[in-house]
Amino acid sequence: MEIITDIPALRLYLKRESVIAFVPTMGNLHEGHLSLVRLAQQKADCVVASIFVNRLQFAPTEDFDQYPRTLADDYKLLENQGVNVVFAPDEKGIYPVPQEFLLEPPLLANELEGEFRSGFFRGVMTVVLKLFNIVQPQVAVFGKKDYQQLQFVREMVRQLNLPLEIIAGDTVRAPDGLALSSRNRYLSGEERAEAVRLYRALSNIKQEVEAGNRNFQQSCKNAQENLASNGWRVDYIALRQRDTLASAGEGASDLMVLAAAWLGRTRLIDNLEIDAR
Repeated sequence: MEIITDIPALRLYLKRESVIAFVPTMGNLHEGHLSLVRLAQQKADCVVASIFVNRLQFAPTEDFDQYPRTLADDYKLLENQGVNVVFAPDEKGIYPVPQEFLLEPPLLANELEGEFRSGFFRGVMTVVLKLFNIVQPQVAVFGKKDYQQLQFVREMVRQLNLPLEIIAGDTVRAPDGLALSSRNRYLSGEERAEAVRLYRALSNIKQEVEAGNRNFQQSCKNAQENLASNGWRVDYIALRQRDTLASAGEGASDLMVLAAAWLGRTRLIDNLEIDAR
């Protein structure tokens, strides 16, 4: 496995590769990330994984400085998984000058995650586009856990005519259902036991809707109240159309329930696909 930290060296190395599959990460890797690597390996002989904690997507009040950085452990996991190249630039490498050109996401960026994390998607989409330009992959793999982000990446690729295919990886969960996340390590033992309630709340909504309940607003309200009564602070629980993330009308069938909520000092997100036919 090659570990490369600067852009010219990476481009020189990748010149000999005809098909590249790319897995961008912020490090602190877990089985969810490795599942994306395995998807990438099905698409190309050369798999590049990046590790870069992107300051642009963090608000001043968020956890950029505290975000877990485990570079040595990440290298071992990626090497054991058979990754060909790890691109691990420093901040100066990605942003050699202040980033004044920023990619403006669609209006949907002001909803769901964007309502509670101002500027988040502007920072995400800017760095993703920069990484696509640096690596120039034919395939890129993103997880469904960050579903709004996945949809924005898909739409950016389509609207900007980028010559690559976006592959979506299913959310990987612990045995009790909690979605794997780098931020799970912030949870205390007691909080970790409680954290599965978010998944159960979304599962209840899924079961209700698939059983024929079309009162989406009430289902989401019930879930919010259940979480709040157990010490959570809910940012949102929302049912949306799966392909567009537009509001779901009563006749919608291919749905997604998405949620973000705080347990103590840890913000968790999750989602589930719903087939309401």
